[in-house]
Amino acid sequence: MKPVTVTFLHPDLGIGGAERLVIDAALALKNKGFEVNFVTAHYDSSHCFKETCDGTFSITVVGDWLPRSLFGRFNAVCAYIRMIYAALYLIFFSGIKPDLVVCDIVSACIPILHFGVKNVLFYCHFPDQLLSLPGNNLKKLYRLPINWLEERTTGCADKILVNSEFTRGVFKNTFTSLNIIPDVLYPSINTKHFDSEKPNSLKELNLNLSEDAILILSINRYEIKKNVKLAISALHELKNIVENYVWEKINLVIAGGYDPRVEENVYYLSELKNYAKEMNLIEKVHFLKSPSDKEKFSLLMNCRLLVYTPSNEHFGIVPLEAMYAKKPVVAVNSGGPTETISDNVCGFLCEPTPSEFVKAMKILLEDESKAIKMGNEGRKRFEELFSFNAFTNQLNSIVNNMLNKNKTD
Repeated sequence: MKPVTVTFLHPDLGIGGAERLVIDAALALKNKGFEVNFVTAHYDSSHCFKETCDGTFSITVVGDWLPRSLFGRFNAVCAYIRMIYAALYLIFFSGIKPDLVVCDIVSACIPILHFGVKNVLFYCHFPDQLLSLPGNNLKKLYRLPINWLEERTTGCADKILVNSEFTRGVFKNTFTSLNIIPDVLYPSINTKHFDSEKPNSLKELNLNLSEDAILILSINRYEIKKNVKLAISALHELKNIVENYVWEKINLVIAGGYDPRVEENVYYLSELKNYAKEMNLIEKVHFLKSPSDKEKFSLLMNCRLLVYTPSNEHFGIVPLEAMYAKKPVVAVNSGGPTETISDNVCGFLCEPTPSEFVKAMKILLEDESKAIKMGNEGRKRFEELFSFNAFTNQLNSIVNNMLNKNKTD
């Protein structure tokens, strides 16, 4: 019997939370016996997750010659055109005959997919129109048809999933014309590399750290909305309230997805470095660009705590990784982290100010036993609510229900 074929249609198969999610979803379905492949508008084997370059999946790149922007503007229009082109290729020219297509981020391609596919599942990380930076009246006029198209095409999906209760609420308040309540599918992480690999030591990480260094870790893309500067500001205040012998060992490692093609990544990394220098912390703050899975895993296993700085984050996959690694998390008290982190149990939820972050960080830095206890509680919470097995079973059930429903319709 021919296996059911699932195609993931994704804009840019690089390194980020959205990419990690779709890869884990693909792994979950592959583990359940589905034949899984990817079609994407951009892929770079030197800037990707391991599973996309080791032969686990077939990856087709189409339309990368189309511009990502015009004169540094019109990113949204270009993204829509690239994904519509990729959808046209998939349906009419690729030779791939998927039984179901999973797409995310850009919904404009969904009506095209229905020319050749009965089942289209759309995973809404967050409404795109809310991710656009505010602008003048001309930009608002430019966004009007794009926002209208996003809402209409999102409603064309046969099934819509969101990544958190928070995002579901935002979805309902944003797409007011859609009489749809999406299901929540919490992302998980494929914990295989945590269980099978041996982490590098601090010395092997080549960050010029002593073996007794106390690491504060921040993992986020180099984007302004991730508010990584908050971690540096908190470190600056920390100097005045912890014991000197503790301060001497403390180092902040900022590791983030970085793409030199993305102007914001280049600008923000430079800004963070300059800010660390202004705060006289340049020797205490270490920057990593697009760390490998092994590097990220090693950092998580060697850190004392993770700081997670974005506000209103849609979900946040990194806190889950820290919880699985038995590390406490200090995060902003909004968005997805309020659903993943149990305050005062496996971490602390704080207002996004240096003073509030510092209070929580001080407890964990001066009391290692407290950090260990919270880390263990985080692992327990992960296993109960966010395990890869639970994610796999829920996604498998959703996909099979879609396929069976269309067989009977």
